Amino acid sequence: MILTVTAQRPAPDVPAGDLGFLLHKHPDRVQTAEQGAVTTHVLYPESSPERTTVALVLEVDPVGLVRTARGETQSVLGQYVNDRPYAASSLLAVAIGRAFSTALAGRCTARPELVDLRWPLQVRLPAVPARSGGPDLVRRLFEPLGWDVSARELPLDETVPGWGASRYVDLVLEGSARVADLLAQLYVLLPVLDDAQHYWVGEREVDKLVRRGGEWLATHPERDLVTARYLKHRRDLVLDALDRLADVDEGGAGPATTPAGDGEEQRVPLREHRRAAVLAVLRESGAARVADLGCGQGQLLAALAADARFTSIVGTDVSVRALQQASRRLRLDRAPDPGRVQLFQSSLTYRDDRLKGLDAAVLSEVVEHVDPPRLPALERVVFGDAAPATVVVTTPNREHNVHYPQLFDTGFRHADHRFEWTRAEFARWADGVCARFGYSVRLLGVGDADPQVGTPTQLAVFSRGVAA
Repeated sequence: MILTVTAQRPAPDVPAGDLGFLLHKHPDRVQTAEQGAVTTHVLYPESSPERTTVALVLEVDPVGLVRTARGETQSVLGQYVNDRPYAASSLLAVAIGRAFSTALAGRCTARPELVDLRWPLQVRLPAVPARSGGPDLVRRLFEPLGWDVSARELPLDETVPGWGASRYVDLVLEGSARVADLLAQLYVLLPVLDDAQHYWVGEREVDKLVRRGGEWLATHPERDLVTARYLKHRRDLVLDALDRLADVDEGGAGPATTPAGDGEEQRVPLREHRRAAVLAVLRESGAARVADLGCGQGQLLAALAADARFTSIVGTDVSVRALQQASRRLRLDRAPDPGRVQLFQSSLTYRDDRLKGLDAAVLSEVVEHVDPPRLPALERVVFGDAAPATVVVTTPNREHNVHYPQLFDTGFRHADHRFEWTRAEFARWADGVCARFGYSVRLLGVGDADPQVGTPTQLAVFSRGVAA
């Protein structure tokens, strides 16, 4: 099993041989490491100022792999007769993570200026499994990432043409990219193409997927397929991962917290700061009967259900699929207190009497998904008809978008956003709601504040019948 990466000069004053600094592997030495049944070699078939090639070669002991196997379930024959010794499977992804860990993390202590350079690269993988998709699947995965893809279907047996094609391709990628980005993409997509990981897939794999793929996977057209196959179709894990990838703005992070487990610092996602801020407001209000309007897949509902002070919880969404996912997340079919949490489909632009009698309602990252001409209808439904004592609204702060290098063509953080307000625009809207429906409002921020552009998320707490 072999992977080669060939780099040319990324800049006139940067020789191609400097790739060795990024990979933390000297071109003049062969480096070997053993890990269980796999022996990994890193070597340089060529190294010059104009062109440098690094090769990652794996020697796999099939018998030793069976003795240490945890993730795969195969027939007895399949344990010993398989493609592990020669195909670029999840074994290669793990080897990339171990052999090039600092480069994968985007670090280079000796030459930090090399990290963000875009290198002209050619990547060769002579035998890549492409289960349930073939060359077309390979192109669907790599072309959206900017690679020119050559995926030649390999014959089952070159000496017997009548047997047809195998499920393997000879893959060549060409393009310009940061080395860290290339490694992250291979780290995620090789197990996806393999679709038969050799290791146990649990909650840690969700963290790895989001950490390695978050910057590009959230907007990838095959996001759902990548997530499902990377996590071996474990429904609970897939839902969790999709939740964490759903909003592009979640790339914004709060202060560093606990180590991620491989030397990197793990960041607290903005969604967690936002959820904590909403829960704090609800607890401060003394609300017991609470609704999450536009609840999506139920992340906030799960946090509400875990707090006994919220005795009646309602989740609504216009999407039936989202409600089904929320129901699975909450395990409502096994809930010890049936009726405490209720889910139902509802549109926030149409009156719904089931929303009356609430102490508090939350619209978290909802209003920006509504077409501006429909906002007055939403206001009437929430502040006029339902009229809970407390309404909590969160929405992105458009001014903070200068900190997000990857935005959609609209300049917004999410493809479905109809608008994003500045702080002044949000304040004007909130004051208008108060004047029309008899509320007062308190404006807060969520996430790390920039002295020039404020926090990434804006939060408004509306209180009915209370003087400002």
